[in-house]
Amino acid sequence: MTKDQKTVAVGAASGIAGMILLAWAIATYFPTPQVVDNNGDRLAYAFRWSVVAILPLFVMLVAVGNERFLSEAIDPTLGKESQKMVVNGRVADNTLQQFVCFLVGIGALSVSLPIERISFVPAVAITFVVCRTIFWIGYRIHPLYRAPGFSSTAYMNAFMYLAVLWMRLT
Repeated sequence: MTKDQKTVAVGAASGIAGMILLAWAIATYFPTPQVVDNNGDRLAYAFRWSVVAILPLFVMLVAVGNERFLSEAIDPTLGKESQKMVVNGRVADNTLQQFVCFLVGIGALSVSLPIERISFVPAVAITFVVCRTIFWIGYRIHPLYRAPGFSSTAYMNAFMYLAVLWMRLT
């Protein structure tokens, strides 16, 4: 493995471990939500928490838009974006992709979890925000440092899908 591959591998592994610990801690210590045990109310609860999860993307879009407005890159067809704007745009693009996957996962999770475990819904939403922020900060420092934030959200989405499938098959 090259030095860069090792950096990414360590970052990815630490991101996954941190995500698991954070989601577990939030779900364990979050006040017990009062959610009626039917699919409609569970989905409504998940969609309300999805508003929290979309906030990083909104902030990223505002950052790109404001930088465009205040620079020569106001016309996006001229290719005058700064490196900072290019990174912010890539982060926003990946965050949109991850959010679409997250939205499917949180919705399916909300109607699949036993009601006494519904606190995992806010836990994954809050964890998504933290992990996407880590992705953005890491990418801005150095592109290789995006690994913890990327892996944590990608694997959280995958774990939600696996949990839903597991609950449906058992």
